[in-house]
Amino acid sequence: MSKIGLFYGTDTGNTERVAEMIKDELGSDVVVEIHDIASASVADFAKYDKLILGHPTWYYGELQSSWEDFWDDFKTIDFTGKTFACFGLGDQADYSEYFLDAMGFMHDIALENGGIPAGYMSTEGFEWDESKALTEDEDFFVGLGIDEDQQPELTETRVVEWVQQIKEEMEL
Repeated sequence: MSKIGLFYGTDTGNTERVAEMIKDELGSDVVVEIHDIASASVADFAKYDKLILGHPTWYYGELQSSWEDFWDDFKTIDFTGKTFACFGLGDQADYSEYFLDAMGFMHDIALENGGIPAGYMSTEGFEWDESKALTEDEDFFVGLGIDEDQQPELTETRVVEWVQQIKEEMEL
């Protein structure tokens, strides 16, 4: 049975809710241990070969408060040999120049520290000006993009489709 560590940070509860949706969608044949980054440690990451990392972007491309507190520690994690998938929340209209930036920052650190990425998602259906969460060709986000402010009606469908994708890519 596969075991995944799902780490998220939240201030409003939206990222936690999406984390729970992801866990539920992965199903009972996958053990998902959820960690609020506010109480997580570097040692917690070492327990898993497969990780899901969730991070909302605040205001002008800022880190969520719990992630910000953990950020220096996060940069030290060895992701060598670990497959990771990211999800991020943002507001593509009101903060269009910073859409999903924090997810991009998180992805880049995990990648630089040896991680194997999974779960890149098409940018189709979103409208924004700038994002640090894009692949080089700018056709994909580096993870699941969610906009609870402008497109809450699409969250469930996006989660379902993305989870099916990462199940294949992570061989779950």
